[in-house]
Amino acid sequence: MVTSRGLPNHQALAQLAQQFPELEISSVEACLTFLDTTAEVHQAMEAHFARYNLSMGKFTLLIQLFAASEKGLTPSEFAERANVTRATITGLLDGLEREDLVKRQPYPQDRRKLTIILTNKGRELITQMLPDHFCRTTNMMSNLTATEKQTFIKLLSKLSAGTSAMRDI
Repeated sequence: MVTSRGLPNHQALAQLAQQFPELEISSVEACLTFLDTTAEVHQAMEAHFARYNLSMGKFTLLIQLFAASEKGLTPSEFAERANVTRATITGLLDGLEREDLVKRQPYPQDRRKLTIILTNKGRELITQMLPDHFCRTTNMMSNLTATEKQTFIKLLSKLSAGTSAMRDI
């Protein structure tokens, strides 16, 4: 009744659909496969970032700072871009600062605010890891053709548009 990856197989879903007519088998199969694959990708990414003593969250902040160049970003800009709370960002920044990868400094136009910038050590780490990161990302996506990658992006956008169905009351 379950696949080798622990997902209910088509037969198991068909049996459930007899009891729950709302169950549309292809939708549930697609969702379960997506969730399973997402978990696998997430585990692979975490293992990759661990090679550099980073988490996905810390990497996200470092790459944003790297792209922002010398001007840096405020904690609220990070939170907005990552769609997380300021408290989450503060915890990540505290860890990155302890590791001497980022530095907090007063915001130029308002000394009550902070700007976060990369330290030399942080810039060196990102510069060192990005070639490996981009190669691994390319290899992970190598089973898809260029057309499939574009289709995948479009499909994920469509899926994202439907996520409110799970959130809304």
